[in-house]
Amino acid sequence: MPNESVLIVRGLVVVSVVLFSSAVGAELTDKEKQERRGEIDVQTEKILSELYEVSPAARSPIKSAAGYAVFSNFGMKILFAGGGSGKGLALNNRTGERTYMKMLEVQAGFGFGAKKFKLIWLFTEASDFDKFVNAGWEFGAQATAAASIGEEGGSIQGAMSISPGVWLYQLTGDGFALELTAKSTKYSKNDDLN
Repeated sequence: MPNESVLIVRGLVVVSVVLFSSAVGAELTDKEKQERRGEIDVQTEKILSELYEVSPAARSPIKSAAGYAVFSNFGMKILFAGGGSGKGLALNNRTGERTYMKMLEVQAGFGFGAKKFKLIWLFTEASDFDKFVNAGWEFGAQATAAASIGEEGGSIQGAMSISPGVWLYQLTGDGFALELTAKSTKYSKNDDLN
């Protein structure tokens, strides 16, 4: 049986290959760009439908927000390293402008496994939405999130407060996630699709 350091190196190699292969690609043709945008549009509608099924009360805050972003993420952890990648769409509710985005995630800590989850970011202020889309956003492990249980006092049912005016719904196969797993994640525009 390989020793622990060999297993750690193998785990790091697997995670690096997954992240690198998702980040590097050949130049896309216009047809390929349209197809990928279409896939993300369909994915976005499907994720929102899942959210509204689990929490019908989420529809109103999302529709009245300055903007929102929807992502599908796949993550993997092998021993002490892990990571993931995802794709998504940010929609400005005021202008209707769509921005295709990507995310990369790095995880530390011991564990094995793969996890797929969906994230719906909600921005009540246009300035926060614009910052997320145009400057990118790095969501670090130091960030905290508080689950809310109602719609009173500025909370949104089923969402976690990330900062004033920024909320996050996180869905897994079983509905809402009870803990925030989207830590150490970088969000940015997908230059290949915009």
